[in-house]
Amino acid sequence: MTHITNLVRIINSTYNQVSRNLQILEKEGIINTKHFGHVKIVELNIENPKTQTLLRALQILNRPIQE
Repeated sequence: MTHITNLVRIINSTYNQVSRNLQILEKEGIINTKHFGHVKIVELNIENPKTQTLLRALQILNRPIQE
C-alpha cells in the first residue's frame, strides 16, 4: 500500500501522469484506492486475475538473460 505522491517520487514522474495511469488500473480492477482526507492510498488487488497475470509477466521480465 502506498500513496500517489510516493509513486510519483519513485518513478520520477508527474502527479498527473501517475494519477491518469492509476485511473486506468483502477477501472480494470488491478488496484484499489482509498481516500483519507486529501490523501489517496493505492493497493494492488491481488485477487484480480489481471493483476496475477501482470505480476507473473514482471517476474519473467526480471529474470536474468541466459546466453
